[in-house]
Amino acid sequence: MSPLPRPYLIALLTGAVSATAFAPLDWWAAGLICLAILLRLTHEAPTLKAALLRGWLFGLAHFTVGNNWIQHAFVYQDKMPAELGYVAVVLLSLYLAVYPAIAMGLAWRFGQGRRLDVPFVLVAAAAWIVTEYLRGVLFTGYPWNPLGVAWLPVPGVAGGGAWVGTYALSGVTILVAGALLLLSQRRWRYPAVVGAALAIAIGLHAINSIEIRQTPSANSAPVRPLVRVLQPNVGQETVLDGSYAQKALSELIRLSNDRETILPGGPVPRLIVWPEGTVDYWIEEGYPAAWYAKNDPRTVRTMIANTLGPKDIALIGGNALLFKGDEKLDAATNSVFVIDAAGEILGRYDKAHLVPYGEYLPMRSILQPLGLSRLVSGEIDFEPGPGPQTMVVPGFGEVGMQICYEIIFSGQTVDPGNRPAILFNPSNDAWFGAWGPPQHLAQARMRAIEEGLPILRSTPTGISAIIDARGRIVAAARMGEAKAIEAPMPEALPPTLFARTGNWAALLVATLLLALAIAFRRAAR
Repeated sequence: MSPLPRPYLIALLTGAVSATAFAPLDWWAAGLICLAILLRLTHEAPTLKAALLRGWLFGLAHFTVGNNWIQHAFVYQDKMPAELGYVAVVLLSLYLAVYPAIAMGLAWRFGQGRRLDVPFVLVAAAAWIVTEYLRGVLFTGYPWNPLGVAWLPVPGVAGGGAWVGTYALSGVTILVAGALLLLSQRRWRYPAVVGAALAIAIGLHAINSIEIRQTPSANSAPVRPLVRVLQPNVGQETVLDGSYAQKALSELIRLSNDRETILPGGPVPRLIVWPEGTVDYWIEEGYPAAWYAKNDPRTVRTMIANTLGPKDIALIGGNALLFKGDEKLDAATNSVFVIDAAGEILGRYDKAHLVPYGEYLPMRSILQPLGLSRLVSGEIDFEPGPGPQTMVVPGFGEVGMQICYEIIFSGQTVDPGNRPAILFNPSNDAWFGAWGPPQHLAQARMRAIEEGLPILRSTPTGISAIIDARGRIVAAARMGEAKAIEAPMPEALPPTLFARTGNWAALLVATLLLALAIAFRRAAR
């Protein structure tokens, strides 16, 4: 078969189309076809430089289209021109494209001078797993939309994330795309390899789906507490007109007060969760007196407590201030406060994985004089917390916290020494247009599958959801909808294999793929 014409143009076009494999379109089959074309372009490259460039151009278009939602964040700040958002997306993609370029370069080197065969595809899959993992950890990491997330519409494959994690599923994606390519080359003996891989993935999901049922006691099973997720539908545009704080608090209090679930024994305890950063008032005491001109923390907490039943608990997104000495403000934290029906703070979680240029400005002394600023309002940077933490919430057990995009980091969402029963993921996706929220939700669902833990996801404007431990949506509030969703607290599954091994499982899969490639190659001599 003759080489494809205009390979660099085709790399750009297929890279752009491949981004439709993710939410909100979920055209995963189109993504597979595009990846198959990328593998062919790589194999046909005459030099290593050409292979690297084809992979890089594919990645450039892939990440530019997939991350288009970042541009919308620039609309809601007044420190920089909104048009800079388009430049930011392309600049970020110029860097992110390096990772698929390296993966394709490694595959080309292994297949150099040989016909298109199974070993080439195996190495491409292994290289993709490793480079995608590196994208998630280097330079603070940005693992947005790993290929494995595209399998969510195919539960039989997505469920394999409970065993090997999302990055390994990305390798499966490359394997399937490679099978399509080999089929197009009429190498009919190779589809059996891919069929076996898919059968294993589906079988693993079936095993993982077996429920462990406990024998009920003589007494009737206790009523499970409720979880209530609030979505006030107060958009980011209200920040600019100064009405955000009051509108958000009033709407959240209204949604909290709507109580209908009462049993003969009394009200069912509720864990009520609010979105990230929607309480734009101080919640804690202990600051210098001048800071309380904004509001009295006790008054705000009393307003929240008045919406709670005697056994209810609220998880509230807000900010805390950190001072150097007695008076000088040093930093702030993006936090979740645990508040009981008496208005007391039972605990606080501080976000650990902060967003560069969003919650802090890297190299501030250099970039600020150039006119660059954070996208989040304020002149001080946020301070990171210690990492994943599990809090004991009275009446609801152990709850893990992951604020906003912390949830996208596979293998880094759970305190390894204290596994929670549920994860809370407050977020503010009101910045991110039509594509960002459904992509963020999809990645939260993959964390639920990987860890075998349910997730509560609350956002100001959507998409908010209650997700069970297999990544299924129990209830949701659509984008642009003011709504409270409520359900019995979903149960956690026993720790999955991935929960026990983390991304060592993905590394093991990559190693096995490479070993198979070498074995195939030697057997063919």
